[in-house]
Amino acid sequence: MSKDLSNYRKSYEKQELLESICPENPIELFQTWFIKADTSNMVDESNAMTVSSIGLDGFPKSRVVLLKKFTWEGFIFYTNYNSEKGKAIAANNNICLSFFWPALEQQIIIKGNAELLAENLSDGYFESRPDGSKLGAWASNQSEVVASREELDGNLKTFENQFKGKEIIRPKHWGGYLVKPISIEFWQGRPNRMHDRIRYTLEEDFSWKKERLAP
Repeated sequence: MSKDLSNYRKSYEKQELLESICPENPIELFQTWFIKADTSNMVDESNAMTVSSIGLDGFPKSRVVLLKKFTWEGFIFYTNYNSEKGKAIAANNNICLSFFWPALEQQIIIKGNAELLAENLSDGYFESRPDGSKLGAWASNQSEVVASREELDGNLKTFENQFKGKEIIRPKHWGGYLVKPISIEFWQGRPNRMHDRIRYTLEEDFSWKKERLAP
C-alpha cells in the first residue's frame, strides 16, 4: 500500500508571534494561549497534550494525556504510577509535553522534569472524580496484558462490589505528576513556512532567556 502526501499543503496566516508581545515569564504566555484555545469554540479538549518519555526499552513513546492544572511552578497530570509511562518516568524523569491546536495554527512544546505530586493533592483531585473513574483506577492494571474485554469488565464489577456503600479511596499506585519546565517553545504558523518560534530557557538564577528560533 502506498499513498503520496507530498502535495498536502496549508498556508498558515492567522496570527503572528513577535518578541515585543512576549512576556518575561513563559507561563504567562501559556495562560494567554490556553485561555484563547479553551474559549475559541474551535478546539476540542484544549487540555489534551502529548506526553513523551523514554521507555525502559530505550525507545521514546508519546501518548495523549489531559492536563489537569497549571501553576507558576509547572504542569500537572494524573496517571497510574505502575503504567508504562509511570515506570518510564521513575527511571528517567526528563519528559516532554506538547500541545497542538491546529485551528489556531499553534503549538507549545515543554521540556521538563516530572516529580510525584504531593499525596494530599492527588487525594484531593481523586475525590473530585466521578465514581466510575475512581473505580476504573482500581480495576485497570494500566499497560498490562489482559486476556479479554470480559476480564476488564469483571475487574470493574469486583471493585464495584467491594466499594458498594463505601468511600472510594485513591489507590496508592495512582496519582499526579508535576512537570517543572526547563524549556518552553511557542510555535505560531506563518505563511511560506516562515513560522514564528520563540523559546524560553530557564537560567540558573530562575529567570527565563528568550530566543527566536529559525523555522
